[in-house]
Amino acid sequence: MSYYSRLKTSPSAAVRATLDYPVIDTDVHTNDFTPALEDYIANYGGVKLVDELRKAEASRLNSKTDGKDWYQQTPEERHYNRTIRSPWWARVTRNTLDLATYILPELLYERQAEQGSDYSVLFPNNALAAAGASPDNRQALQRAINHYHADLYRKYSARLTPVAGILLTTPQEGIEELEFAVKTLGLKVINIPVGVKRPIKAIADKYPADEFPGIAKYASYIDFYGLDSEYNYDPFWAKVVELGVPITTHYGSQGWTGRSSISNYMNNHIGHFADGSEAFAKALFFGGVTKRFPQLRVAMLEGGAAWGANVYIHLVDRFSKRNVKALQNYNPDLANSDELFELFERYGAEITQGNSLNKEELTKSVLGSSFNRHSRQPIGSELDDFAAAGIETIEDIRDRWVNNFFFGSESDDRTVAAAFNDKANPLNVKLNAIYSSDVGHWDVPDLTAPLAESWELVKEGLISEVDFKSFVFTNPYKFYTEANPDFFKGTAIESQVGNIESKQVDKNLAVV
Repeated sequence: MSYYSRLKTSPSAAVRATLDYPVIDTDVHTNDFTPALEDYIANYGGVKLVDELRKAEASRLNSKTDGKDWYQQTPEERHYNRTIRSPWWARVTRNTLDLATYILPELLYERQAEQGSDYSVLFPNNALAAAGASPDNRQALQRAINHYHADLYRKYSARLTPVAGILLTTPQEGIEELEFAVKTLGLKVINIPVGVKRPIKAIADKYPADEFPGIAKYASYIDFYGLDSEYNYDPFWAKVVELGVPITTHYGSQGWTGRSSISNYMNNHIGHFADGSEAFAKALFFGGVTKRFPQLRVAMLEGGAAWGANVYIHLVDRFSKRNVKALQNYNPDLANSDELFELFERYGAEITQGNSLNKEELTKSVLGSSFNRHSRQPIGSELDDFAAAGIETIEDIRDRWVNNFFFGSESDDRTVAAAFNDKANPLNVKLNAIYSSDVGHWDVPDLTAPLAESWELVKEGLISEVDFKSFVFTNPYKFYTEANPDFFKGTAIESQVGNIESKQVDKNLAVV
C-alpha cells in the first residue's frame, strides 16, 4: 500500500485533519538495529564496550538465577528460587510495516502524518541499557548510546527528538552525562530511572557482596533521590534547571512486593509504572525538591494520570488532618485525665470490672503506646511530615505537585478523565495529563490507531474537546517550553504555534 493510500485509511490522520492545533506525542518507542548500534559502540569504545552492552541487555531483559532465566528453568526451579516471570513477546511483529517503522528513522519520520502526530519524543529501548553495565564502564556505555541516538535522529529533528538516557547512581555522574548530552550532543530531553537500587549497609557490612552474592541481591532498598537519599541530588536538579531540560521517566516497579509473581507477567505489569512513578514523585515532593526548584518539570510516563490525581487529593486530605496545628488533636499530653477518669467512673463499671485503676494508670491504658514515656516522642520538625516540602496551605500543595508534575497517559487509558475532573480535584484544578501513545510496545499493535482511540474519550463524554486539546497539545507544549522556551525552535511545531497565536490575535481584534 502506498503512503497516500495508508494516509487516507488512517483513523488518527482523520482525527488530526479536524484539529486546528498540532499533536505532540510524548512517548514513542524505537528499536535499535543491533549490528549498527554495536558497530558504533565498538568505534566509540572498542570490543570491551560492546561486551558491556550485551551483558547489560541480558541483565535488563531476563530474570536470572544461577545463570538461567525464567524460560530456561523448570517450574520446580522457579518455585525454589522464586524467579520472577519476565516480559515476553513485547514487540509488534505481525504488523511488519510498524516493525520496520520503529527501527528505521526515515520511515518513522515519513509516517508521522499517519500517526496523526506533528512531533514525537522518542525513547529508544536501549536508552538506559547502560544501567546494567559494570561500574567501570557504565558511564562510557551510556555516553556512547546517547551519542548514537543523537547522530541517528539529528537530520529528522523537525519532527523527532530522542531522549538522552541519564543514570543517577551519583549526582556527579548525572551532571557529567547531562552536560555532555545537552552541550555536546544537542539533546534536549532526558530520561532517568525512578530510583537507584542500593545495598542496606547494616546487612552489606555483615555479609559482603563478594562473599555472599545471594544475600546482596535481596538486601537492598531503592533510593528515590528526593527523600532519605544517600546523596544530595540538589546539584543535579540545579543543573537540569540551568540547562533548561525537561525530565522524563517511566521505569516501573516489576519485582517489588506484590509484583513478583513467578508465573504471571500481567500480574507484575498492571499498574507498575504508576507505582514506580508515585514513589519517585512523592520523594521529590516530601523531600522539598519541588519547593527548592519550582522550575523543575518532570513527566512520568505510561502510568496514567489517575494515580497523580489520587495522590494530590490524599495530600490535601492528610494535610488538613496532620498539619502542625491539627496534630494537636492527637497530642497525648492534651488528654484530660480528670475528665477521662470521671467518664469511666460513670459509664465504665462493666468493662473495668475487676481492674482497680488510678487516674494515671487509666490514662496510660486508654492511650496505649502514645502514653509510653519510655519511648521518646517526636519533637520539633519531627512532628511535621510536610516541613521539608514547605507546605503551609493547600495552595502550596497545588503549586508543588500540580505545577511540577506531568502525567503521561496512553491513548486507550480511560483513567485520564481523573486528571480533568476539576470537581473532585482540590481547588478545582486539572492535572497535567499528556498524550503518550507508547507506540512501539506491545500495547499498540497499530501505529495509526492511538490518536483516534484518544478521541473516543471525547465521543464517549469522558473528557471535553477542551480537555482533549490540553491532553494532546497544550499540556505537552507547556511541559517542554516551561523547562526550555526554545524547545520547539526550528521544528514543525514552531510555525504551527505561531499560526495559532496569530489567529487568536486576529480573533480578539475582530471582537473589539
